[in-house]
Amino acid sequence: MSKLYVVATPIGNLKDVSARALETLKQVDLIAAEDTRHTKRLLAHFGIEQQLVSLHDHNEERQSQLLVQRILAGETVALVSDAGTPLISDPGYRLVRDARAAGLRVEPVPGASALTAALSVSGLPTDQFLFMGFLPVKGRRQKISDVRHYSGTLIFYEAPHRVLSLLEALEEGLNPSRRAVVCRELTKLYEQVEPGSLSELRQQVEAATLPAKGEFVVLVQGADEQPMQGEVSLDDCLRVLMTELSISKAAEMASAILGLKRNVVYKRALAIRDEGSEL
Repeated sequence: MSKLYVVATPIGNLKDVSARALETLKQVDLIAAEDTRHTKRLLAHFGIEQQLVSLHDHNEERQSQLLVQRILAGETVALVSDAGTPLISDPGYRLVRDARAAGLRVEPVPGASALTAALSVSGLPTDQFLFMGFLPVKGRRQKISDVRHYSGTLIFYEAPHRVLSLLEALEEGLNPSRRAVVCRELTKLYEQVEPGSLSELRQQVEAATLPAKGEFVVLVQGADEQPMQGEVSLDDCLRVLMTELSISKAAEMASAILGLKRNVVYKRALAIRDEGSEL
């Protein structure tokens, strides 16, 4: 019967591919891939020669409709991402949505996922977690502030060129001493799983003992307590102080009050000032 398969592929080590995934990729009529060049290399390694079409963030709306029509016409299609399980911070949601809306069968072929792999080796609580994915640059601090009292483990994906700024934002928005784990290049040759406080991990990235290279999963332990009445965030503190003091003095006082690095607080104060000037 024609259907859509959602197929997980290895996140690094090719030996992690499942026998069922290989069997599925060999028998489908068409493979929809996030990056056909990347998937061609994977297929070539296993001697698979199937037709490929691209499905990524910029063409997913149009391509999904075409793929659904092909499945309705009797073809079977496999959806893969560059690595891991499709739709987990990867394209594919629209295709699955449209296929289900058309009454088509959608079948998972489970396998590797950086999210669960990182959580399983982190040593942080696994009974409750919140997956945040890749945080946008704009509004990132607000999203972190929104979850600062969440009691479960927080999980983020990040690109290598932005991992330092993510750790700085987490240190600023949560607590420098909050326990965390940074996973880099999971299942690959240079895999690292580094525990420590947010402050310690940020320092490791700055010192390049934890190189800003490869794919990152950042996990942060949940808050220990419910928010105390009257507790204020860095932004709240700065906004009050900046009504009476210069930016420099406000940053100095907020840094002392909240126990944060002064240069991080000063940069946030500048951002708040600029946000206000745009209103």
